Amino acid sequence: MGTSESKIDVEQFVTNLLDFQYREVLMTGATLAVITVAIVLFPGAENVTQGIQSDVSVGLFVLFIGIAILAGTVMGMLGFGFSLIVTPVFASVIDPTLTVVVLAVPPLMVNVFQMGETGTGIEFVRKEWPLLGLAIVGTLIGVAFLSWFSTGPLVPFLIGLIVLGYVVFQVVKNFVVIEEAHHPVALGGIGLLEGFLLAAANLGPVLPAYFHTFERDAERYIGGLSMTLGTIFATRLVVMTFFTDLMTPYRLWLGSVIAVVTIVGLLLGTYLRRIEIDEQKFTWFVITLLFVISLNIFRNTIPALFF
Repeated sequence: MGTSESKIDVEQFVTNLLDFQYREVLMTGATLAVITVAIVLFPGAENVTQGIQSDVSVGLFVLFIGIAILAGTVMGMLGFGFSLIVTPVFASVIDPTLTVVVLAVPPLMVNVFQMGETGTGIEFVRKEWPLLGLAIVGTLIGVAFLSWFSTGPLVPFLIGLIVLGYVVFQVVKNFVVIEEAHHPVALGGIGLLEGFLLAAANLGPVLPAYFHTFERDAERYIGGLSMTLGTIFATRLVVMTFFTDLMTPYRLWLGSVIAVVTIVGLLLGTYLRRIEIDEQKFTWFVITLLFVISLNIFRNTIPALFF
């Protein structure tokens, strides 16, 4: 687990960037895009929290930033977890639908960054095009669902059950691995469901769980997730911006700001992943994180559903 390329060669990175190498261009482009939007759409200091529609104090705003950095670190290490960590926290304070819309931006930046960092590109598209195609279809359905219905606690609760069920399955089966045994049709179905869940509730654990069962190579695992999730979030952002009234300039700015601070955690997590990590420890970390996420989802949804 991990790679020997744990050291950061800044000079080589700049050289490759100037030579328009795929990896460096994608990483830099993703970072500059959210920084540019955060600057251009800045609403003014007096309007920083005016579009949140909630009594958000400065202290709470700082807490949001800290959560985003933590989630970025986990994302850099594991290739997933950003939305699963930040969405329940944000949705417990501000409107759930607003949360889903705003948090469409940071995962797109993160996943495009990781597509470049892992070198995942056209080869993955050629091999897994059913996954990507059905993920787009699921995303379109999910965005339509979000624009027609208010996102309530039921969908996150069901997602929490899926996550918890997967954790129990892996622990009982002693972390079963069936490498390279996934079926294209099954993977496509997972992509369809993942696209819908991410678009409708910003919570999508099914694809990470599936990949974790069938693909344990860290770079392939994270690269495949990044390509698929990046496709889903790009589709989602385009549809919300141009075909619905969900995405406003303020929401786009807020999402970009969260993305900018996420970069700090992403860089830290990427560095930690590139240090040699024992596979068993990596697996336990994934399972423990998913278990904690499921508990957090239940903490926010069970009172609303049953009490």
